[in-house]
Amino acid sequence: MIKQNGLKTINTASVLAASLVAFSPAVLAQDVTQAQSLKEAVTEGKVGLDLRYRYEYVDQNDVSKEANASTLRTRLNFATAPYKGFGAFVEFDDVTEIGGGKYNDATGLPSAHTDYAVVADPEGTEINQAYLSYAGVPDTGLKFGRQRIIYDNARFVGNVGWRQNEQTFDGFTVSNTSLSDTTLNYAYIYNVNRIFGEDSPKGDIDTDTHLVNLSYAGFDWLKITGYGYLLDFNDTPAGSNKTLGLRLTGEPALGENSNLIYALEYARQSDYADGENIGADYQLAELGINVSGVQLLGGYELLGADDSAFQTPYATGHAFNGWADKFLTTPADGLEDLYVQLSGSLFGVKLQAVYHDFSADEGSAHYGQELDLLAAKKFGDVTLLAKYARYEEDELFAETDKLWLMAQVAF
Repeated sequence: MIKQNGLKTINTASVLAASLVAFSPAVLAQDVTQAQSLKEAVTEGKVGLDLRYRYEYVDQNDVSKEANASTLRTRLNFATAPYKGFGAFVEFDDVTEIGGGKYNDATGLPSAHTDYAVVADPEGTEINQAYLSYAGVPDTGLKFGRQRIIYDNARFVGNVGWRQNEQTFDGFTVSNTSLSDTTLNYAYIYNVNRIFGEDSPKGDIDTDTHLVNLSYAGFDWLKITGYGYLLDFNDTPAGSNKTLGLRLTGEPALGENSNLIYALEYARQSDYADGENIGADYQLAELGINVSGVQLLGGYELLGADDSAFQTPYATGHAFNGWADKFLTTPADGLEDLYVQLSGSLFGVKLQAVYHDFSADEGSAHYGQELDLLAAKKFGDVTLLAKYARYEEDELFAETDKLWLMAQVAF
């Protein structure tokens, strides 16, 4: 393997990426007309620009200095028009700190300011995505290169989209919908580009990973998803593992303006390749009701600890177990998360409140509790957001307050 311009490659991958590598979701919906030549594929291509400014404040009791991070993410991309089923997409991200704030960017580099609380948004400019796509096979989409991958609710495979530097994957993916109401996704991944940036020692994961995700949505009240995720870590082989699971979800109607919401999920994690002493269960149960746009939902999530603690290294971890990000890595004794969520809108403002109660799977430790609050509103192409998290410790971690103010616009 070689590394060129921050993109790990195998054989001809660097050549493919350099030639502008498929479509973002927004572009895919528009590019229905095939270009008649390679020149037209380029000249009829589409440029996208996304700006996201965020201020993040963190006050953590066991860290001497509060973090104040003021960052701007600039995302520029280009998608060719499709030509004979082929497409090319390239996307660059730049994260810049503005305003002179100080924070620990979690990179592990000497410049990380480790005496400050963590805000994992390091500065830098990188290739975020770069891939070729092919859609010439009926009901099938193919991509090769650096790309965003999100399966289901991103609990096991996601892009960590909340952070300014997104998580993406180098490899090959295929999606097929040939069977009615059925979607089959497969991915082979040889490198994971993590949120810490390519200069960080934590910046990527060298892997031989196979992901299979199969879903059937032919029932009005039920979607069935089965998955197998086989992770072989080349740098930390003892942690290699496989996760096999089943997920059931649905939103059956109760009346004209109301419906139930439910999710049931079970997975088992065990040894894979050179993995050692890995064995743990994952369980999820959610039940809620939506009435005229107001949603009340309660849930229980278990990341067990049998031979080891259940881990989700490719997940969008921020979306689960509290926005204070205390449980991005599952504690050795596992994690039980009881939570209740209330969401809706008022005068066009999206509102959400979530309360978590955390405890250990093994033993009787009570980790703590957390309150998360969010308000967001769109003004045309501009989205404004305010978000707050307060974690109160009991027998693990330290009391933490986090506040975010964000503005985003896409062209």
